[in-house]
Amino acid sequence: QVQLVESGGGLVQPGGSLRLSCSASGSIFSLVTMGWYRRAPGKQRELVAAIAPSSESTNYAKSVKGRFTISRDNAKNTAYLQMNSLKPEDTAVYYCNKVPYGTNWGQGTQVTVSS
Repeated sequence: QVQLVESGGGLVQPGGSLRLSCSASGSIFSLVTMGWYRRAPGKQRELVAAIAPSSESTNYAKSVKGRFTISRDNAKNTAYLQMNSLKPEDTAVYYCNKVPYGTNWGQGTQVTVSS
């Protein structure tokens, strides 16, 4: 089974930046589209960014386009999410998973945007 470990979250002021990392086990990482998802309190989980297996394409939710950048390093089995110009509405637990998502989820990493 694939294990996913997210890190890099924290408390940041509006307008600040964070870089999230997702470390994945297993040999299929380089073969699948990876995504970053988030779940805010009282809301459904949403896919905010996705990246194709060889980074040939990326896609973003409208709410984060122009502010977030997804990337990956297949040699390290790691995906990243660079988040700039953070807003309070970005507050959520962030998870990585393949797209479409599989059944195994990591513990997520909490991002809190607040002054």
